Amino acid sequence: MSSKRRIHQPYQIKGVDALFGETEEITPANEQVLPISKIVPSTRQPRRYFATEAMETLIESVRQYGILQPLLVRPITVPEKSEEQYELVAGERRYRAALAVGLEEVPVVIKGLTDKEAGQVALLENLQREDLNPLEETEGILQLLSIKLEKPPEEVRALFHQASHGETDFADNVIRNQEWQQIIEIFQIVGRFTPESFRSNRLPLLNLPEEIRTALGQGKIEYTKARVIARIKDENLRLELLKESIDSALSLAQIKERIAKLSTNESTADAVPSLKTRMEEILRKSKKAKIWDDPKKQKQIEKLLGQLETLFSPE
Repeated sequence: MSSKRRIHQPYQIKGVDALFGETEEITPANEQVLPISKIVPSTRQPRRYFATEAMETLIESVRQYGILQPLLVRPITVPEKSEEQYELVAGERRYRAALAVGLEEVPVVIKGLTDKEAGQVALLENLQREDLNPLEETEGILQLLSIKLEKPPEEVRALFHQASHGETDFADNVIRNQEWQQIIEIFQIVGRFTPESFRSNRLPLLNLPEEIRTALGQGKIEYTKARVIARIKDENLRLELLKESIDSALSLAQIKERIAKLSTNESTADAVPSLKTRMEEILRKSKKAKIWDDPKKQKQIEKLLGQLETLFSPE
């Protein structure tokens, strides 16, 4: 089956030129057609989760209209193959859909990119997707910063931590450090956050309990619900509410109601003293009580003491 292209949409990833400091534009004139067999998926694909329903919709669209927007690829050398191959840089979902419907050829834009540049472009395209969930978005921005600064993600996060302690002035954007200037530039290209809002609202997602982070990353639960459920300290209760929230599609209000009930139950449990505490309190009061000269009360105490001695005696 050959590729079908009834509607044309030019290739576009916003911010690529700004990312590399280039003025060259990628236009339809750069476009050509390649056998899909010559395209090799990238091992650095930043997107790990592909929503089933969205993929099915895309596959049906490709089946009817073909690939509407070309894939971005770069030339590579594959030792075991004699003919030239191309690594997929951007367009993973379109590539998968093309394979699913059996397209033999796909439209592409070929651009010579280094490993670093290819990684940045892949992340930038991924960050422009509307269906990207908050955790994927957070991880994507962190990876983009990591590549740009040539630092591990952990060190990039440390830079934000340092800034929160006043080493960098977010409020006035007075950033003299070259690394911070690069961070500002990346956020301007992405166009969604400031460094301060990213630190305050998104980096905390990476500290969520693992099971909540996984559900959020797979698109099973919304960002606002995940943060509320994460407040439950008891792991079993948290897992139970997370499962119920996903299975029953609980609203945020319903989740908050259940958490409020859990808090009330915990407070009630804490308000009722344990038996041991009550016993110790009784012994304390008995030393000050004026019941030892009352014959009737002595008989009641003797009866109760006999019952207690029976309970405490070894079997």
